[in-house]
Amino acid sequence: MLFNSFEYLIFLPTVFVLYWFVLNKNLRIQNALLLSVSYLFYGWWDYRFLALIIFSSFVDYYCGLAIDKTSSSNIRKRWLTISMLVNLGFLGVFKYFNFFSKSLSESFSSLGYELDTLTLDIILPVGISFYTFQTMSYTIDIYRKKLAPSKDIIAFFAFVSFFPQLVAGPIERATNLLPQFYKKRKFSYEKAADGLRQILWGLFKKIVIADNCAQVVNQVFDNYMDLSASSLLLGAIFFAFQIYGDFSGYSDIAIGTSRLFGFNLMQNFAFPYFSRDIAEFWRRWHISLSTWFRDYVYIPLGGSRGGISMKIRNTFIIFIVSGFWHGANWTFVIWGFLNALYFLPLLLLNRNRTHTNVVAEDKLIISFKEFLQLSSTFLLTVLAWIFFRATTIIEAFSYIKRMFSLSLFSLPSIDIKPLLYIGILVIIEWFQRNKQHGLELATLKSMPLRWLVYTFIFCLIFFFGAKSESFIYFQF
Repeated sequence: MLFNSFEYLIFLPTVFVLYWFVLNKNLRIQNALLLSVSYLFYGWWDYRFLALIIFSSFVDYYCGLAIDKTSSSNIRKRWLTISMLVNLGFLGVFKYFNFFSKSLSESFSSLGYELDTLTLDIILPVGISFYTFQTMSYTIDIYRKKLAPSKDIIAFFAFVSFFPQLVAGPIERATNLLPQFYKKRKFSYEKAADGLRQILWGLFKKIVIADNCAQVVNQVFDNYMDLSASSLLLGAIFFAFQIYGDFSGYSDIAIGTSRLFGFNLMQNFAFPYFSRDIAEFWRRWHISLSTWFRDYVYIPLGGSRGGISMKIRNTFIIFIVSGFWHGANWTFVIWGFLNALYFLPLLLLNRNRTHTNVVAEDKLIISFKEFLQLSSTFLLTVLAWIFFRATTIIEAFSYIKRMFSLSLFSLPSIDIKPLLYIGILVIIEWFQRNKQHGLELATLKSMPLRWLVYTFIFCLIFFFGAKSESFIYFQF
C-alpha cells in the first residue's frame, strides 16, 4: 500500500478512529490493532511477504530471550549468530543470490570458461533491508546488554512491523521505539497537528518534487546519448532532488503518521543539501542507516581509533557496504566507493567533525565561503548520484564523459519546469533548516500566515503533482 494512494487515504483515518476512539482503553489491544493493520498494510503488495516477516520476528523474539537467559558467553554468541544468519540469510537469498551467481559466471567467462548461471525466480520482498536491520539491532543490543528482551510478543511483533516505517524506514533502534509500545499513549492535539503538517510536507516532496523530476530524469537517462551536456547536468541535478524528495518525503510521511498514533521516530533527514562537506552530508542524509553502520560496523571494526591504515580500511568498508546495502549492482558499490574517496581527506586531516552546526546559523544570507562549500559538496554528490541512477557502470561513465563536453555551455533541451518546484523547496527549507521539517511553523505567530503556507503547499500538490510513482527505496 502506497502512502500516496487512494487506499491509504481510506486506511489511515479508519485506523486512527479505531485506535483512539474505539480501542483506546486497553494498551495491549491497541498494540494488537497496530500489528494487524501493519500486516494488512504490508500484505497489500503480496500476502506471501507476510510469512517472511512473521518468521523473522519469531526468530529474533526467541533469540533475544535465549541470549538474556544465559550468562555463558558461548551460548549467548551462538544465539546471536542464529539471529544474524537468519536475517542476513534472507537478504542473501532474496536480494543478492542472483547478483553473485551472475557475477561468478561472468568472471569465469572472462577467463574463457563458460558456466551455467543459476538464478532464482523470486520476488524481492518490499522493505526487507529495513526490517532485517531493525531486528538485528535488537538482538545485538541484547547481546551487548544495552537492552532487556521483550516478553510481550504482541508489542515486539508490532515493533518489527510498525506500518509507518516498515517499508522504507527510518530504521529504528529497539532502544527507542520498542519501549514506546509498553507505555500508555495519550492523544496529543499538538503532536497530531504537527504530524499532519509533516505528512503534508512529505507529500509535497514526493508528488511535486520527486515525481515531476522523475519524468524528466527518466527521459534524460534513457536518451543520454542524444542530449547535450547541459541537459545531462540538469538531468543529474533533477535526480539528486528526485531521490531526496522521494526518500525524505517517505520519511516525513512515516514520522508524521507515527506522531498521529503517539509515537516518536528519529529524524532521518536534516536538510542534507545544505551541507558544507561530505562528512556533514552523511550526518544529515539517511541518518538512521548511517548511524546504524557507525554503531554496528564501523565502531566494532575499530572506528578511527587506530592508525592511518585502519582509518582508511574502515572508511572504505563502511561506505562500500552501505552502497551494497542499497542494491545488488556494481553501480551501488562504485557509488559507495566514490563517497569514501570524498570522505577520506576529511578523516585523515581530522576535519570530518568541522561542521556540526547549522550553516549560516542565526543568519539569513550565507557567506561567499559557505556558498562555495555548499555548491562544491552538492556537485560532488550529484556526480556520485549518477552511478546510483545508472543501470551499469559503463553507462554511468559514458554519461559523465558526455556531460563534460563543450555542449555543457549550451541551453538544455529538456523540460526545466521542475526547477520552479525545486526553488520553492529550497527557499522553504532554507528558512526551516534548524527545524525538524519544512512545515514546522509553530514559531510563526500569525495563524493566517501559517494557513496561507499550508494552503499554498496543498494547492501545489493538487494542481501540480505529477503522476504517482512508486517510492525509489521500495526496491531496497
